[in-house]
Amino acid sequence: MFIVDDPDVLESCMIVLDKLLKAGNEVLVTTKPDIEVVSRIINQFEEYKNQIEFRFTITSKNDDLLSFWEPGAPHYLNRKEALVLAYKEGFETSVSIEPFLDNTPYELINELSDYVTNMIWVGPMNYIGKIEVAPEDQHYFSQLRKSVEPENLRAIHDNLKNNPKIKFKDSLINKMK
Repeated sequence: MFIVDDPDVLESCMIVLDKLLKAGNEVLVTTKPDIEVVSRIINQFEEYKNQIEFRFTITSKNDDLLSFWEPGAPHYLNRKEALVLAYKEGFETSVSIEPFLDNTPYELINELSDYVTNMIWVGPMNYIGKIEVAPEDQHYFSQLRKSVEPENLRAIHDNLKNNPKIKFKDSLINKMK
């Protein structure tokens, strides 16, 4: 289930989530987390915490990058606070760092790892089109293109492959070749 903070979408998701949990289903709640939305889920579904895992998409600590690549999505500290809250309240947590927007995901992994009970998924951007970009935005594309070069992906893989919390998306493995 993918939940966002749009009031109409959120209300519909809460109804569906309620029905799924009451029917005994296990639910993976995937979201670019907003602390208010996550707080509401936690408060409303506390009794079902053993059936819920949160997977939070957190792709960078840099709010400038987040604003460019994910317009309108929550900023980093909001996402981190949601992760910490879910963790402290005893919910299963995982993080998706896909696509990682920084050159490497190391700093992000180091900062979030203590609040992840399950896995941290790491993957690059799958497609960076060769579109015409405004000169003032060119640096966003050139930076991201460098991060997906095979040698950078190989180095990331080699540095993280022994971390038991890390899972690599197939896109990272395939682009290393």
